[in-house]
Amino acid sequence: MHVLLHMAEHAGPMTSEDLGRVMQTNPVVIRRIMAGLREQGLVRSEKGHGGGWSISCDFKDVTLRDIYTALGSPEIFAMGNRSEAPGCLVEEAVNASLDGAFDEAQALLLNRFGKVTLAALSRDFHLRMLARGQTFDPQAVHQA
Repeated sequence: MHVLLHMAEHAGPMTSEDLGRVMQTNPVVIRRIMAGLREQGLVRSEKGHGGGWSISCDFKDVTLRDIYTALGSPEIFAMGNRSEAPGCLVEEAVNASLDGAFDEAQALLLNRFGKVTLAALSRDFHLRMLARGQTFDPQAVHQA
């Protein structure tokens, strides 16, 4: 989401190196993320001079759920059931207690993800910039 919103503010394609600088991460991380987005038709890439990543979707039609799916539906919670000691009755009791809570929480989050579009996030970003009296500067966006 973050990468796509930055790309929307930039005229023309952005390289993985450009996006890595803006996102303060390694370009390899950007390429991995973009590969999943490309497979879902959300971005495209062009090689050569003047090439890079471009948006190929309509922000009104793309939800956070779409992005989550495009990224391979990663684990939502860092904390979760463990099965490091199969046969441990304490672990079984804890996991049984938590299963329903984690399932409910994940369903709630995924439902919410399906209701938030990239267009809504972009609008919110622009309203926040206006409220601060700022214009878009990719280097300053991450500063307080």
